[in-house]
Amino acid sequence: MAITDWPEGERPREKLLQKGASSLSDAELLAIFLRTGLPGKSAVDLARELHGRFGGLNALFAAGEKEFCQTPGMGAAKYAQLQAVLEMARRALQEDIAQRDALSSPQAVRDYLRLRLQGLPHEVFMALFLDAQNRVIVSEELFRGTLTQTSVYPREVVKRALHHNAAAVILAHNHPSGVAEPSNADQVLTQALKNALVLVDVRVLDHFIVAGSSLVSFAERGLV
Repeated sequence: MAITDWPEGERPREKLLQKGASSLSDAELLAIFLRTGLPGKSAVDLARELHGRFGGLNALFAAGEKEFCQTPGMGAAKYAQLQAVLEMARRALQEDIAQRDALSSPQAVRDYLRLRLQGLPHEVFMALFLDAQNRVIVSEELFRGTLTQTSVYPREVVKRALHHNAAAVILAHNHPSGVAEPSNADQVLTQALKNALVLVDVRVLDHFIVAGSSLVSFAERGLV
């Protein structure tokens, strides 16, 4: 049955307008994004199939173009649309944390880092450079590595901090393995970066590890 034949209150778009986006299931939200289905399948049917194929939104958002397009009805145009939506969400969160004290809005920082780093197939090390009021000046990907490791050079981090005239920095990297627990190497690196940055009067406020939807804060663990 086509969605247009459903009772109005059950159609995803009408339901969203009447009750708000939070009232919709993942599949219903995806159906609005997809707009149309396939012969014999409504947009909701197709959305459920897409959601089930990846096992959730996180894995779907992290999928590469080839993997995404293997689902019937999905092509390069839909993949481009999805990436555009995700990038707009990242930029909106970046604007949000740039306008507020990062320490007074920790959830916005966490949400941004999750959206930026979760699901990547390789390790990425990045930094948020902050001004004296703890507002984000810029976020930068500094180093990129393999599935299991990346090389981080304290001298380069110091150079970027000086370039941006930063007063503080929040560090972050991902664990593609899916395990967010800090390793001994992560702790040694954090201390080395803290020691290097303090020489130029730049504070390390936190270091986050993102693994899937999990996120660990070094500051909360007393490791910074």
